[in-house]
Amino acid sequence: MYSRKQYTARPLDDIKKDIAIAARDYPDTQRVFLADGDALALETNTLIDILNELQKQLPALSRVTCYATPSNILHKSQQELEQLKQHKLTLLYLGIESGADLILKKITKGATQRGIADAMHRADAAGLKVSATVILGLGGQQHWQAHIDGTLALLNAAPLTYLSTLQLFLEPDAEDNFYRKFNEPFTHQDDIAILAEQQRLIAGLSPPKSVIFRSNHASNILALAGTLPRDKDKLLKQIQQVREHAGLLARSESY
Repeated sequence: MYSRKQYTARPLDDIKKDIAIAARDYPDTQRVFLADGDALALETNTLIDILNELQKQLPALSRVTCYATPSNILHKSQQELEQLKQHKLTLLYLGIESGADLILKKITKGATQRGIADAMHRADAAGLKVSATVILGLGGQQHWQAHIDGTLALLNAAPLTYLSTLQLFLEPDAEDNFYRKFNEPFTHQDDIAILAEQQRLIAGLSPPKSVIFRSNHASNILALAGTLPRDKDKLLKQIQQVREHAGLLARSESY
């Protein structure tokens, strides 16, 4: 999404004007997402100014969320993270993608399994909820087991509130760059193999605390929803039923 964009921090006055316009049009707003892709990279004082302005303009405001990267979180002190939580930043959307160091290096994520885990622990200690995403198929046929097992090692060691899985699809203009970074022949997983990844992931999950799980992103071949570990058996049964009846996986032509 951002390959043709350069990160720029907008002037605070412009942001406050946007908030005022939004408050005028939607005065009863309760939830706000701070766009765009890297809001947490802003200086903490700037973020607090924005959060204060939101509370001033939107009296019904109950929560504010934004995307986060592991480095965003780790570059904030524990006190800064706690301050942001106190000002109603309550949830961070964290793209884990994979917990396997091999895969993280191949996709130039700019993070390691240990770094991601440290970031998740830091956020949790500050009272911030984390909604994490994992991309199924990211290791291809060559490294799918390493991809899932490394992801399990991460998720079973670090706290989070929400977990979602997406399925790897490459836009045509992104394929060459992805294959070049992977630095070896890449063979995509088919839908049945993706379900095997999903099954291995859910079967191995033993998170430190209860996790709300979803696979309802449009990229997923099978939509799943439950709370782990409570609904583990139910979800595994659903996956197995579909694996045994592959005809149920037919995608619509419009997808």
